[in-house]
Amino acid sequence: MELKNKNLNTPITIVSIAIPALVALLFFLPKPEMHPGFDIRILPLFHAILNTATAVLLLASLYFIKNGHVKAHKTTNLVAVGLSAIFLLSYVTYHALAPETRFGDLDHNGVVDAAEKAVLGGIRYVYYFLLLTHIVLAGIIVPLVLFTLLRGFQNDISRHRKIARITWPIWFYVAVTGVIVYIMISPYYH
Repeated sequence: MELKNKNLNTPITIVSIAIPALVALLFFLPKPEMHPGFDIRILPLFHAILNTATAVLLLASLYFIKNGHVKAHKTTNLVAVGLSAIFLLSYVTYHALAPETRFGDLDHNGVVDAAEKAVLGGIRYVYYFLLLTHIVLAGIIVPLVLFTLLRGFQNDISRHRKIARITWPIWFYVAVTGVIVYIMISPYYH
């Protein structure tokens, strides 16, 4: 398929709105009584592994392009996009089926009471800052990645570079904070 002159702005915009809307909807819909045939509690670790791999691939991609290895740069970015797509599908599956996990809920009763908050101290604010910025930027990164890829495939190198300078650090931040948030909340999974 020739992407050189193809205008994909509308499909990218639709996908960029649909993904965050679907993810937000998951938090309001009732959980279905469905058992996928495996323990879904392994999925948050799987997500952290995918985010770690994505962060490593993004570092490799940056190294490759800075050293003139365009094909390796392209390959690592495509693999990172593939891992991100797998992450998204798995994340949606997990949050559609799993009960909510609350940061600091030591007794797993679904409520973080004053005593549990006291145990956490100021780390709560660090966690919520990381989580909030991770969530907001995860929504923003979808169109950025798609437009960056499109410019690369269209061989529009100047526009690709311009948007990639914005996309790369945000995508890297989202991948890294995904791992940090997992590490911080993992003691509270039940």
